[in-house]
Amino acid sequence: MSHCFVLAGNSYRSQKDSSLQRGGISVSGVSVTRYGNLIGKERVSRCQRAMHCRIDSPLEESVFKQIRTFDNKRELFSPLSRRSNRCSNFKLKACIKSHSYLSSAPFSSSNAGQRKVNKFRACYKSEDNDIGEPKIDRLQSTEGTGEAILLEGNLNQISPWWKQFPKRWVIVLLCFTAFLLCNMDRVNMSIAILPMSQEFNWNSTTVGLIQSSFFWGYLLTQIVGGIWADKVGGKLVLGFGVVWWSIATVLTPIAAKLGLPYLLVMRAFMGIGEGVAMPAMNNILSKWVPVSERSRSLALVYSGMYLGSVTGLAFSPFLINKFGWPSVFYSFGSLGSIWFALWLRKAYSTPKDDPDLGVEEKRLILGGSVSKEPVTVIPWKLILSKAPVWALIISHFCHNWGTFILLTWMPTYYNQVLKFNLTESGLLCVLPWLTMAIFANIGGWIADTLVSKGLSITTVRKIMQSIGFLGPAFFLTQLSHVTTPAMAVLCMSCSQGCDAFSQSGLYSNHQDIGPRYAGVLLGLSNTAGVLAGVFGTAATGYILQRGSWNDVFKVSVVLYLIGTLVWNIFSTGEKILD
Repeated sequence: MSHCFVLAGNSYRSQKDSSLQRGGISVSGVSVTRYGNLIGKERVSRCQRAMHCRIDSPLEESVFKQIRTFDNKRELFSPLSRRSNRCSNFKLKACIKSHSYLSSAPFSSSNAGQRKVNKFRACYKSEDNDIGEPKIDRLQSTEGTGEAILLEGNLNQISPWWKQFPKRWVIVLLCFTAFLLCNMDRVNMSIAILPMSQEFNWNSTTVGLIQSSFFWGYLLTQIVGGIWADKVGGKLVLGFGVVWWSIATVLTPIAAKLGLPYLLVMRAFMGIGEGVAMPAMNNILSKWVPVSERSRSLALVYSGMYLGSVTGLAFSPFLINKFGWPSVFYSFGSLGSIWFALWLRKAYSTPKDDPDLGVEEKRLILGGSVSKEPVTVIPWKLILSKAPVWALIISHFCHNWGTFILLTWMPTYYNQVLKFNLTESGLLCVLPWLTMAIFANIGGWIADTLVSKGLSITTVRKIMQSIGFLGPAFFLTQLSHVTTPAMAVLCMSCSQGCDAFSQSGLYSNHQDIGPRYAGVLLGLSNTAGVLAGVFGTAATGYILQRGSWNDVFKVSVVLYLIGTLVWNIFSTGEKILD
């Protein structure tokens, strides 16, 4: 975008209509063009050299004085000047258009009677960004109006803030919103299942079957979704996932009224849609986010899952009491259509696909992250032969064992051990999710700050994941020593807060070790994580029948310690797959 100004002033026509050669400047009565380098010690005002006409009024003298001092006040004319210290060549193009030529000859009284109004136009053009010269109408003036100055063009015109907002963070926020909807649509069943079981006379076994049917499809598409995202791009796969699970959510009340088999199939279909979300998100962020911003971007996206649980748990009871249990599925599911419209308009799989991406931001992204052709063949043998890949898989399993147990069995623990009435203490259900959302973003900023200060990515990942393992292990061991419900809740919240640092540890490591296969790697490790949730939830029930809650926590602590050892010995933050 160019920024120009037009000034009108008086000059005298010479008696001879000829051209003048002076100082390498050609003045022919039409235009004078000079270029100057405005950087360094050689800054000079080219307009000053080009102007040799006689100044006969204080106003004109003021105008030309401003032009001569332009180098020191260029911020008055262009917002691009703030970046001039980083540019190597910012050139001034001064064009003087007039019906008469400018003469350097001494003033003569013989030509004093012939006065015309000159048009002077100075255009400032950034050569690096290939900004074209604007089209400006000629200044319409009459004789004797040389005492006026007209500022015209796009002076100080700055784009609206939403157009200046970095496109890579638009992608991150859209992924955050997708994960918000993901968990909203997932947890609504845990609330709606209560009135549904009363209406359809379901027993506890049937309720457990319905709850578990989601994981049938969720497990199925973890690896498949990663392969698909790495081959065709994250935009298509994540868009498909949101549309798929949104439709399944809207159709859930209809399936429930048709019969139990239809409901089980619909819940499995919903799991299929949500199963591709994490691999697809991981793929698209590996293309868009430079390594210096990787931890905080992933932490923000994953915090969308936690806030989605909070939102779902908070609004579902209100909707059910006001409009009935089907309203939860209809309202939450319909939000996916709004998100999908924005996704189609704003999202691209890679920065190279976005025609509106700025040159500077594209240079930042491509200079700090890997952007290569889509994957055609998955090198399974190579991937599974790498020790850091297995460190990811094992650590993900150990992490999710403890996480799923806490989140699944926490309401029962509050009720049986702490003697809380969950109906009156609903905040306790969402408090761990809020804690995780807050500390995930804190951990992301800490990790990126450490990377920017020169600490190796490997060291940062090991530090953050060690906090994610050892923190929960410590606070779980303290639960057997607390004597008040308040302290128990505090220990649980601190455990989940430390757990959230894993978003800057193992959850960021897929993009570190294999950016091109980030979707497949996350599909592999998250499959192990989901299996840990399924087996861990079932094992906890078995342990409680023969033991106590202390035994449940001890198993989690042991797995946390195993994960810590495996992670710190075998993991790396360097790229091992290309």
